[in-house]
Amino acid sequence: MKRYLILEDGSTYEGEGFGAHTTTTGEVVFTTGMTGYQEAVTDQSFANQILVFTNPLIGNYGVNLDDYESIEPGCKGVICHELARVSSNWRQQGSFAAFLEQMGIPGITGIDTRALTKKLRVAGTMKGRIIEDLTDAEHAFSQLTATVVNENLVAQVSTSKPYPNPGSKRNVVVVDFGLKHSILRELAQRDCNTIVLPYTATAEEIFRLKPDGVLLSNGPGDPKSLPAAIKMVQKVEKRLPLFGICLGHQLFALANGADTFKMKFGHRGFNHPVKEIATGRICFTSQNHGYAVAAESVDSELMNITYRELNDGTVEGLRHKNYPAFSVQFHPDAAPGPHDAVAIFDDFMHMIDVRKDESDA
Repeated sequence: MKRYLILEDGSTYEGEGFGAHTTTTGEVVFTTGMTGYQEAVTDQSFANQILVFTNPLIGNYGVNLDDYESIEPGCKGVICHELARVSSNWRQQGSFAAFLEQMGIPGITGIDTRALTKKLRVAGTMKGRIIEDLTDAEHAFSQLTATVVNENLVAQVSTSKPYPNPGSKRNVVVVDFGLKHSILRELAQRDCNTIVLPYTATAEEIFRLKPDGVLLSNGPGDPKSLPAAIKMVQKVEKRLPLFGICLGHQLFALANGADTFKMKFGHRGFNHPVKEIATGRICFTSQNHGYAVAAESVDSELMNITYRELNDGTVEGLRHKNYPAFSVQFHPDAAPGPHDAVAIFDDFMHMIDVRKDESDA
């Protein structure tokens, strides 16, 4: 079954179809992760995106219920060079192709993903459309040109109602901008009593729950499209320990006067080296973002830059000088990816405990 990827620059790629039989449009991006295809597809930071895997072989260990990062993924399509004909793993509960079909996500295999990735690195991310019939190519390109892919992304993936992730220790509110389940797993391992709130949560709604700390989750899209969330962060950071991850990091930066910008092709993968400024320690991290904090916009009177990406020098971490608040651009939950930075969750727990001790004194 032939299937085609067309790009807004007019180029076309032909391959074999798998997954769902449907036409789809999204922003075409690439990820350099060698494993973790299920976690990547179900990561809501990939909402409205067509995901190109640079690793040549995808699907060789199947999928399972434990590795979902969301139940209903927002990813629009999957591109790979080779789809494994046979998958085998002791944890496997189904094939990758069957999983995509169930989720309504189309895929293409047999494409020269090296050439496609090089194009995206040079030209930057661009809109693309997966189609099954190229007989009316002009109409397909006009539909692609007319489609808007990056509006209201957080509203599409955030929970609509609050829900708990019970524990018996610290009370933590998580604001869901596109939350990965692995963040909840890390909080559960630390026995946190967690309440997840929609992205529309106000500071007053958060204070009403009397949490010990607030975590701003990852998510898709442009952080500047969330002005109400920025105002919420400005109020919360003054009263409660606050920790931002990925999009949460960018919102934290904007709330404190810094600026953000859209990257040419972003950071997506599980092998990004990051340096901790204070110690010189280097860790490899899991990342998935198309926007970053502009280093020159960070007010050194308010915040310290705590981490830098070694390949391009972009800002990977911030810490407030006056409030118990900090953020990281990468994913310390590392699902998938290396666990070099997982102790950052312990830093958040320590920050909460110190604030509670001060309040009790």
